Amino acid sequence: MHVAVAIVGFRNSGDIIRCLNALAQSLFEDFEVVICENGGTEAFEILKTELPPALPSGQKVSIICSPTNLGFAGGVNNCIRATPTADAWWILNPDTEPSPKALHNMVVRLNEGDCDGVGNTLILSGGLVQSHGGIWQSWLGRAVSIGIGESSEKKFNRAEIEKKQNYLNGASMIVNRRFLNRTGMMREDYFLYCEEVEWCLRATRQGIKLGFAEEASVLHHVGTTTGRNRDAGSQMSPSVYLGHRNVILMTKDCFPDRLFFVALCSVLLIPLRFIRRGTWRQLENAYSGWMAGLRGERGRPEWMA
Repeated sequence: MHVAVAIVGFRNSGDIIRCLNALAQSLFEDFEVVICENGGTEAFEILKTELPPALPSGQKVSIICSPTNLGFAGGVNNCIRATPTADAWWILNPDTEPSPKALHNMVVRLNEGDCDGVGNTLILSGGLVQSHGGIWQSWLGRAVSIGIGESSEKKFNRAEIEKKQNYLNGASMIVNRRFLNRTGMMREDYFLYCEEVEWCLRATRQGIKLGFAEEASVLHHVGTTTGRNRDAGSQMSPSVYLGHRNVILMTKDCFPDRLFFVALCSVLLIPLRFIRRGTWRQLENAYSGWMAGLRGERGRPEWMA
């Protein structure tokens, strides 16, 4: 199985170099790396000068310069289109460091043949679990990470995780050709956030099973570009705005009968999250995103151009 590792960058060459250094230690060697730089020609030229054409073991490293910021899904789709002969695609965040066994164990799980998408354990820099996989609570418009906050040394049951999860974490997930043929590409109109959730929900509705790879761990430095996982007071405006907007959009797309309830829950929970921390600017961003979702606004907001 030949795997294309799809990485979407945005003016963060340091993250990408660190990620490639980790990939160079991979026990599984039949892969190539393709990077879509969403940060413009200057960032692309920097990557060209800083990255090697191949890893030490010979794996090809390609760089695509996006003409504009396509968002996460647009960058992933660009990487997939650039590697049409691959058998599987590993969507991997640039701010990650996969363990040497990660890709090997994910391919092993994929090759068992009963699933077409596979996730793994994401570990935060402090050693705690960020996610084994995810549960989208459709009535609340809420993502719950399986295993969050647990010790990465804690034993877990693969079957239980696969039974619970209905989406894979977009920071590290591998899909095969059958997944793409049945599900199609990621939706680009979300621009950022919720794309992988919608992709996985769409896949499961097509009969795709989502697997989990044991002993496939990936260190995740979390939100170095977007700031998504910082505390509520320090998150960048786009992450707050788009996060709340896309919860509404995804509910419209996947669970339209639950839109009223999700919108009501969201608007009631926003003040609980931001007011008690005194983050008034983020409160405004959250409500603006919520309203944009109800209005059906999609893609990159004009103010982000």
